Amino acid sequence: MNNKLSTEYGEFLHNNRIKVNKYLNMVLWFFVITGPAIALGVKGGIFPYLTYGTCFNISIVVIIMSLVHLILTKRIPSSKGTCIFALTALDILIVYMSYSHVSIHLTWFLVPLLSLLFCDKFIYFYAVILNYILMFITTWLTAPYYAAMRTDHESITAYFADVMSGFTIETIIMFASGYIIGKLTLEYFKSLFDQYKLIREQEKDMKEKMEILDSMAEIYDNVNLIDFVNNTEVSLRDENQEKHGIDLSAQTQTIMNQKIKNQVMPDQLENFMKFTNIKTVRARLSQKKVISSDFIDIVSGWFRAQYITVDSSLDGIPNVVIFTTRNVDEEKRREENLIRISMTDEMTRLFNRRCFDEDLKELRKSELADDFVLFSIDVNGLKTVNDTKGHAAGDELIKGAADCLALSVGNKGKAYRTGGDEFMAIVHTENPEELRKNIWDKTKEWHGIYTDEITLSVGYATTKNHPDKSIDELEHIADADMYSEKEKYYKERGIERRRQ
Repeated sequence: MNNKLSTEYGEFLHNNRIKVNKYLNMVLWFFVITGPAIALGVKGGIFPYLTYGTCFNISIVVIIMSLVHLILTKRIPSSKGTCIFALTALDILIVYMSYSHVSIHLTWFLVPLLSLLFCDKFIYFYAVILNYILMFITTWLTAPYYAAMRTDHESITAYFADVMSGFTIETIIMFASGYIIGKLTLEYFKSLFDQYKLIREQEKDMKEKMEILDSMAEIYDNVNLIDFVNNTEVSLRDENQEKHGIDLSAQTQTIMNQKIKNQVMPDQLENFMKFTNIKTVRARLSQKKVISSDFIDIVSGWFRAQYITVDSSLDGIPNVVIFTTRNVDEEKRREENLIRISMTDEMTRLFNRRCFDEDLKELRKSELADDFVLFSIDVNGLKTVNDTKGHAAGDELIKGAADCLALSVGNKGKAYRTGGDEFMAIVHTENPEELRKNIWDKTKEWHGIYTDEITLSVGYATTKNHPDKSIDELEHIADADMYSEKEKYYKERGIERRRQ
């Protein structure tokens, strides 16, 4: 941006030189009338020592210089050479008129002052130095003439020294004054460009923010602009965009939130009111861009409320924020579906080992209910079925076991497939033995394509029978009970377990 600003400032100086050269050329052409004006003075006796030839020469010289300068302004209008030529032309005019004994001493200081208009130190120094040199030469050349007309000087040298000492002092004063004026002028112009840069950056920033706000107004269901500096709020979705005052001493909710809260699920209303408390928003948003939370709308489902920082102080405290709401019901459903998939066994559609471990983790955090029961289930003879009838028959057996378990557990709890032919169930029931019988009854009703029967070894452990045991200890007890049932199964069938 500094390079851009420097370019713009250089362009300003470039255009300024063009404009000043244009006006200086007009001044040069105006000086063409100097010759006729002096001629009128000669005729009226005002300039008795001048001739009409001098007047004519002055006009011719001015016309030539004005014409050359006009050509330069057309071809190289911003060149320093064009600027220097104009100033030099004025100095030459002054020299000629002074040498011709036209008393215009004050005009010597006009050229350096005009050079300040170019806002260029080099041009100013050139104008002062050239002006002083020409002043010195002209005073020396005209000293005999003016010394002869006066009696207050002993010699021409004394007159010259007297006049030049005065000119020198005036030149020094003029140079210092002009330098200060030029420096202040340049600093002023630079400060203007700095301010212009700041204003333009602010305008750009504000434009970008307004574009973002406009786009946000289209994306979000509600968009509220909250200004903590002026304590106002305005809905960007409102066509009139009427501003409403905010009284932070007595007000905890904006007008928009007061409307939204009527649609929030009752069990989430307290959290919604806490999240949207306008008194605490700035502190919660400090050093942050966004804070958000999800709630359920009674009618349209899940929605996400967000506070977004638009403008903040140097210490990161938000001055202007946007409060938005956007329906995320479909997004939530996708999330829930992904979670369900990640927690579900693909073959049986029961919950998987990961889900079982997560549920155990939650159960470890609190005391187990008196009707809590943990079941451990295993399919009997799966390896034999796989070896004799193939894996398709084995998979059918696993799916059959899952169906029997799911139908038996129902809404009393959750059933999990935790391994190849291993299942677990977390149930709340006062009669676990009846549930175990229901599982066995379901297996007796089951018939598959590859296999006619299915048998399950079912063990369980209850907090009622083991009140001092942890969830992990109950799992070991349930497993032990399940293996005890499996031993009974093999014993009743006369199957040697080791061969299995």
